[in-house]
Amino acid sequence: MNSTSGINVIITGVTGMVGEGVLFECLQEPEVAQVLVVNRRPCGVVHPKLKEIIHQNFFDLSPIENQLAGYHACFFCLGVSSVGMKEAEYRHLTYDLTLHAAQTLARQNPQMVFCYVSGAGTDSSEKGRSMWARVKGKTENDLLKLPFKSVYNFRPAFLEPTPGMKNTSKYYKYIGWLAPAVRVLAPHYISTLRDLGQAMIHVATKGYQKQILEVPDIKALAKA
Repeated sequence: MNSTSGINVIITGVTGMVGEGVLFECLQEPEVAQVLVVNRRPCGVVHPKLKEIIHQNFFDLSPIENQLAGYHACFFCLGVSSVGMKEAEYRHLTYDLTLHAAQTLARQNPQMVFCYVSGAGTDSSEKGRSMWARVKGKTENDLLKLPFKSVYNFRPAFLEPTPGMKNTSKYYKYIGWLAPAVRVLAPHYISTLRDLGQAMIHVATKGYQKQILEVPDIKALAKA
């Protein structure tokens, strides 16, 4: 990284809670020079660092592919819940979509650092009983095979939202009160969106010895 100019970052999923929080950190961070967000609808954020591309079909990025070159990192925060989904549908919207986007970015930016937001409990063996964990595990494993400079798979658990963000998941209104208890009883399962964003920026600029980052890694990097 050129310390005088900072890194150029692509972020997906900024109309969701995780992506919005990561975007907020990048816009505040001096080490990030430019941010490109690729969304299906406008994110509503205006900032001198920020450029936005509205694109509906993430399974075909060819119409915008030439606009995705020249970036040092991608923070891939796009994802769906597996609740109520059959495995084939969830795999299509998780594995297929992510791998298509990643392959496109690898062609344009072979020196890119790719950061994928997975989840605690992801099954690297791809053989467990939990459908979502198997699909996420295969996604992580196949991302690691792509010709990027580095790939980091982030596995947050209980994520505390950043105050003031507009896309905080509705269920936090019902479970947010549990956060203080989780911090005391299960500190390895709770982190903040700020922690996640700062950890991503850290690995993109300085690297890390692990490619799978659990909650303790995320919190340690956020403080580094």
